[in-house]
Amino acid sequence: MQNKLFDNQVAIVTGAGVGIGFEVARQLALQGAKVVLNDISGDLAQSAGLKIREQGGLCETFIGDISEMEIIKGIVKFTVNTFGKLDILVANAGVTTFGNFWEYQPESMQKLLQINLFGTFFLTQAVTKQMVSQGNGGSILLTSSVTAHAAHLNLAAYGMTKAAIDQLAKNLIVDLAPHNININTVVPGATLTERTLEDTEYIETWSRITPSGRPSTINDIANAALFLVSPLSRQIMGQNLVVDGGWVSVGVSPY
Repeated sequence: MQNKLFDNQVAIVTGAGVGIGFEVARQLALQGAKVVLNDISGDLAQSAGLKIREQGGLCETFIGDISEMEIIKGIVKFTVNTFGKLDILVANAGVTTFGNFWEYQPESMQKLLQINLFGTFFLTQAVTKQMVSQGNGGSILLTSSVTAHAAHLNLAAYGMTKAAIDQLAKNLIVDLAPHNININTVVPGATLTERTLEDTEYIETWSRITPSGRPSTINDIANAALFLVSPLSRQIMGQNLVVDGGWVSVGVSPY
């Protein structure tokens, strides 16, 4: 039987009940990885895990808010206890809060900082400590956004957190590279997900202003993500891979 790209690899994917996170988890599992799928919603996590198992992937679920230290410690322990090690982290969990700059409220900012930054930082810390203890290296991928690279109406706070995530990946190579751990970000642009498709004008708008002529699919983003955590990219470190059909390069406003 032909070897798969992620045979004998163990991965955690957070925020993976739907959308980009689910597709990354699904593709990793179908390419041979043993996957622990996390989501804050128990129903979404269980449904996603079942779908992956029905397609032949090996997937366990871990439910909880990944911005809480108890959950962070718990998912690492669960993964190692279940599969014996930990090789890959895709830290995809995050929230988007829209708001006019002049009216934006501290409560929304606190939520953004807790999940997008605190959770991402300390999950990466916990996972890489485990990787260092194993002594075999690993791969970390953080999910950013094109709003970290281009101004977008009502997303100043969100874009700020994603720019911080890009910088975190650049900075952590100093700590992680000596342990054979690489870290990068994938930077999705306009992407067709369950949430964005609630906007009936989304496809038409982004097809018109995107050089490739269409918004991205979750498969487009997952393809990039899998490359960045694969053995093919171990010399790539601290990079922010934009997947947006060229939109950032031209910067046409959707408004």
